[in-house]
Amino acid sequence: MASLRWCAVTGGRGFMARHLVVVLLRSGGWRVRIIDLGPEAILEPAEKDGLLGAALRDGRAVYVSADICELSELTEALEGVDTVFHTAAPDPNNNDFQLHYKVNVEGTRNVIQACHTCKVTKLIYTSSSGVVFDGVHGQVGVDESTPYPDTFADAYTQTKAEAEKLVMRANDINELLTCCIRPGSIFGPGDKMVATLLSHGAMMFIIGDGKNCVDFVYVENVVHGHVCAEKTLSTEEGAKKSGGKAYFITNMEPVNMWNFLYTILEDLGYKRRIRLRIPSFILMMITYIVDWVYNNIASIYRIQKPVMLSSAKIKYVTLSRTFNCNNATEQLGYKPIISLKDGVKMTTQFYKQSKE
Repeated sequence: MASLRWCAVTGGRGFMARHLVVVLLRSGGWRVRIIDLGPEAILEPAEKDGLLGAALRDGRAVYVSADICELSELTEALEGVDTVFHTAAPDPNNNDFQLHYKVNVEGTRNVIQACHTCKVTKLIYTSSSGVVFDGVHGQVGVDESTPYPDTFADAYTQTKAEAEKLVMRANDINELLTCCIRPGSIFGPGDKMVATLLSHGAMMFIIGDGKNCVDFVYVENVVHGHVCAEKTLSTEEGAKKSGGKAYFITNMEPVNMWNFLYTILEDLGYKRRIRLRIPSFILMMITYIVDWVYNNIASIYRIQKPVMLSSAKIKYVTLSRTFNCNNATEQLGYKPIISLKDGVKMTTQFYKQSKE
């Protein structure tokens, strides 16, 4: 075990990161340093009894409480690490620009600096497919040649784009190799999307015309994309070809968003009912009123803003957003390892078991 390389996963207790940590441990080639804000890693029962719990007990994994916004803490956490998987980010639902800038931009700048100080050789950054979305125009089959928009749908994607630029500029074949992964809409066991559907019961309404298509991606495929990027950068040819680049990662099975969500609900036992259609402009008018009230009145009295009701949310659920993964396939060797159908089955099975 002493010969195994150390890697670090920032935001290591996040949704996708938990799956990434397990895959890295399962590969047998890594010791994993799990970095997150909490004072300790609070494991779910399945984690405690599974691979992660065993790895924490025998030293193959170590939990480190550190804030990426504190350079000294981060530098100490990355000492002796070969590769960093940088997944840490605030909740996208919180449209607080200052928070997102602090974590996504300044935090990523700290990660890069700590990588240089600790002589880390590879940095894989979890970006977002939303970095090319302006919130106005739908996107169908776009690839990495699509430029960043002049304006963004929300603070999360705006600061993710800034962080992505930092990571790509930091690529240096003689010092630090970098690569950015742009996942589509991630789903899987433990994700917030399905949890939100369940908390609202059977979602029997559609916003807009209901024709928008989206590229969902099962969480294990996102993890696989990160692993493919690390392996590619580990070769001389791959480092020259993919270093400093960004790649879209999806299931490569674009679907109608509403049909996909209804499929999940039906598999969870909700019967199909009449779908009520709500024109998007009506909700947009309501969100503008909510925004005005919150910005001018409610914030003074510290009234929490409704998370689900925002103009950015409406844009995301009414416009098509699909992506071309040819570059990831040809340059990273990426192909989805779990089909959309199987991903839905495993996700709903997880939530069915959680109810028992």
